[in-house]
Amino acid sequence: MAQRTSSRRKTLIILAGLVLLSGLLRAFVLQPYIIPTPSMEPTLMPGDRILVNRLAYQFWAPNRGDIVVFAFPLDPKRTFVKRIIALEGETVELRDNQVFIDGRALQEPYLKPGDYPPYAPQTIPKGKVLVLGDNRNRSGDSREWGLLEKSYLIGKSWLIYYPFNRMRTL
Repeated sequence: MAQRTSSRRKTLIILAGLVLLSGLLRAFVLQPYIIPTPSMEPTLMPGDRILVNRLAYQFWAPNRGDIVVFAFPLDPKRTFVKRIIALEGETVELRDNQVFIDGRALQEPYLKPGDYPPYAPQTIPKGKVLVLGDNRNRSGDSREWGLLEKSYLIGKSWLIYYPFNRMRTL
């Protein structure tokens, strides 16, 4: 009888520890988001559910190609998801439906084809990045509201976890 009670106590302690650990992960490391718009098609579809690593930019610098969640600069209560295209110190230009970084064409196999307006050459200042949607024709992004302060970055998209047939790391 005493052994059975001890076994139940151990099981409860383990379960409580798992609940606590998952709560801490949810609060400080991994945060779920739902993709509401087609601005990141075909990479992320409306209704996709993603997990975002909130610690990523506490320890590492953002990189070109990262899919990021950030506070929208014009209304920080809202969050957006876009791809980092240009980093501080780089000169970026959009012309002929192509992105150029420091004069070299950027290869973007994830990009949804289409025509989009040019963006005059601009050197990205310290502390900022240029973010664009993969579906450039249906994306409100840096072309519209300006460069993104790195301090607005919430985290790096890590995983599509739903729908299950689209589950994959990003």
